[in-house]
Amino acid sequence: MPRMRALVLAFVPLLAVAPVAAASPDPVVVPVAQTRAFVDDASGAPANADADDPAIWVHPCSAERSVVLGTLKEGGLAAFDLRGRTLGTYPAPRPPHPDAKPGRYNNVDVLRAAVGGVRRDLAFVSDRGRDRVRVYEIDGRGSAAGSAVVRDVTDPAARPVFSASEEEVDEQRTVYGLAAGQVDRTPVVVVNRRDETRVALLHVVPAAGGTVGTKVVSTVDLPSTFPLPDGTSWTPCGEPGEGPQLEGMVVDSANRVLYAAQEDVGIWRIPLAADGFGTPKLIDRVGSFGVPRTYDPETEECSVSGPDPGFGGRHLEADAEGLTIGGDHLVASSQGDSRFVVYERTGRNRYVGGFAVGAGDGKDSVEHSDGAQLVVGDLGDEYEEGLLVVHDGERTPAVGDLATTGFAYVSWEDVLDEL
Repeated sequence: MPRMRALVLAFVPLLAVAPVAAASPDPVVVPVAQTRAFVDDASGAPANADADDPAIWVHPCSAERSVVLGTLKEGGLAAFDLRGRTLGTYPAPRPPHPDAKPGRYNNVDVLRAAVGGVRRDLAFVSDRGRDRVRVYEIDGRGSAAGSAVVRDVTDPAARPVFSASEEEVDEQRTVYGLAAGQVDRTPVVVVNRRDETRVALLHVVPAAGGTVGTKVVSTVDLPSTFPLPDGTSWTPCGEPGEGPQLEGMVVDSANRVLYAAQEDVGIWRIPLAADGFGTPKLIDRVGSFGVPRTYDPETEECSVSGPDPGFGGRHLEADAEGLTIGGDHLVASSQGDSRFVVYERTGRNRYVGGFAVGAGDGKDSVEHSDGAQLVVGDLGDEYEEGLLVVHDGERTPAVGDLATTGFAYVSWEDVLDEL
């Protein structure tokens, strides 16, 4: 692995949380559009497609030609127009040999940045199957380019991000969540590691033949055990050898901050410099924070093994998942209760409100959402205040008992009206 600066942090003890009255039900907004459904099946087209995380590229001159990208895990990457129509799908890499893991695209983010002195529109994808960051260039014509809207420009010599060897890649403690941004004019990609608490900062670098690579410059390990106000400590339950992992992240370039969601813990705010991380602060906790659970090897699940000590948050239900920013807001996916939670983007990240995405106008509701992406601004008649695209983890009607997923487009104006 490349030489890097590492930072290991202790967790600051929590203050006791006073009980409050239960909040009223959240408002519901209805999608303006949705993509086709994807089915996690080997015979599908694309095969083994399981939607996960979206990103929005905004056309600099013609907003109606903007493009939505979405990861499909083993199904690769998909591109859509603003009406949810599929422009193209792009397969993940095949396994390098029959016993190896195939490419599996988890998260995606977009960035307009200068690389090697040339300004380019790029999409970065975490390939958790092969432990790489894949890079695609976005065609300047946007959706008018059709299936040619993206092309793979990944450095062919790209090495694994976390794994020391190709054999270790197949153990699948690989790159997982991903976010991109610019810090002090330096284009960066931030990734985290599956089944661990490590977060890595990568620089975007030019590579041979106009391709694009990344290199690790710093890491930080978030806590896996937490002191509680009653003097005890708590470790989120998981399978033996697995830590409380992160996934959803977003870079707030304007404020030089990374927000990161630790699924069974809550949301972290981490100061971000071009060469490393500051001290993380936990800004909200999931409701089950501190609840004792025990792993059962027979069922391979964790079950509650003691009373709730009352140290959890009031707004998030595990897993804490996708994070996105826009305007004055930070939006988080509360996967456990199929809601979205809105916070102030700066200051103390005060809670603003929550909402759900319900069915209506022939569109499906959104359940168990992973990733989300918000762009604030005029993107046309349907999205005059902005567009929020969210993953739908339970598209109906489902295809038999197979995972059936997709992406939903929500008018940000509709959300603001409800909030």
